[in-house]
Amino acid sequence: ERSHHPRSRPTNACAIRFAPWNKPLPLSLSLSSRSLCWLVLLHSQLDSAVGGASAMENGGLPGSSSSPSTSSLVFLGTGCSSMVPNAVCLIQPSDPPCPVCSQALSVPPQRNPNYRCNTSLLIDYCPDDDEHNYILIDVGKTFREQVVRWFTYHKIPRVDSIILTHEHADAVLGLDDIRAVQPFSPTNDIDPTPIYLTQFSMDSISVKFPYLVPRKLREGEEVRRVAQLDWRIIESDHKKPFTASGLQFVPLPVMHGEDYVSLGFLFGEKSKVAYISDVSRFPESTEYVISKYGAGRLDLLILDTLYKGLDHRGLKLTQIGGIKLPIVVDDGEYVSNQILLYKVLSQTLDIISCCINFVQVGPHNTHLCLPQSLEAVKRICPKRALFVGMTHELDHHKDNLALADWSRREGIPVQLAHDGLRIFIDL
Repeated sequence: ERSHHPRSRPTNACAIRFAPWNKPLPLSLSLSSRSLCWLVLLHSQLDSAVGGASAMENGGLPGSSSSPSTSSLVFLGTGCSSMVPNAVCLIQPSDPPCPVCSQALSVPPQRNPNYRCNTSLLIDYCPDDDEHNYILIDVGKTFREQVVRWFTYHKIPRVDSIILTHEHADAVLGLDDIRAVQPFSPTNDIDPTPIYLTQFSMDSISVKFPYLVPRKLREGEEVRRVAQLDWRIIESDHKKPFTASGLQFVPLPVMHGEDYVSLGFLFGEKSKVAYISDVSRFPESTEYVISKYGAGRLDLLILDTLYKGLDHRGLKLTQIGGIKLPIVVDDGEYVSNQILLYKVLSQTLDIISCCINFVQVGPHNTHLCLPQSLEAVKRICPKRALFVGMTHELDHHKDNLALADWSRREGIPVQLAHDGLRIFIDL
């Protein structure tokens, strides 16, 4: 049997468990019992429908089960390029301070679901009972931190192959640290780790990391211990799948800004997973490929979600519905029940959490924001969805409660993922 970490035992019957922290949510929020019940059901659906625990290996949800022979997905990072906490919020705090970032000063990262490293996914693929193949998608700026924190926690011993979505810093700047998960050899005479990427990414990385690209040593040049990589070029074409460590991947080209193509991936035979971490728009051909597995046939959609929403000036907006009573600000003025001022919103979020409806005012130029992500979920219609790539604007507990209401209305379980989340799934 699996051992349970002491922190993973809820202290009361109303506790909602976000492993590995598993602390009861504050029930002082003005939330309907229906919203709370739906969020509990949402966790239950995520747990059962993907074939195991949508939680940490130690401290899964009640009734969850896992086996050493079951494949799993480990979310090594779920944050944007600047990560969470945002450094600016810590060194130049606002008044009032950013609640998500300021929490980082008092809550250890292992217990803080709002502590987010660069988005990265580790696939623990188990084609046979005693075989584990570890496939890493993206190696960003925080890779070493992710290894120290989550490889050790989940007992991940190595990386068997690497897949890159694109060549931006938050996807590739940890490549130098791949040597930390390779066998030690002072002469570099080890089997290189296969790494799959486009030619465009290869050209860029050759400039960023020339010493990682195979070349002949110059006369008198010393052998230095660096990551040993076997560079394998793939194409941005869903008609040209490739296989990494025994698992087939279908490339899903998406727009990451109108001048840039990033890749998502479709994988899994028994259970279908679509992973799309950096996207601002879906080309029609890509959405068609994903939708072939939609209408309830795509088991899990992992999707980019940067902000809640932006207006034309880049200011964050949240619309409040169902509130008839006026809200008083510090200077005594009243605010419309339609859109709260930004200052008031941050001060009253605990009171109005159950009434939040996210609205699209203007999209971000390189990423989906929450309104567009939810629309994509409705179009693709997966069995369930998890969001990644979040900034400090999204609060794990509060916004998952709001998403629970959306999930209940639409019939599709949706949540924000968190660093360290492990989902057991039959691939």
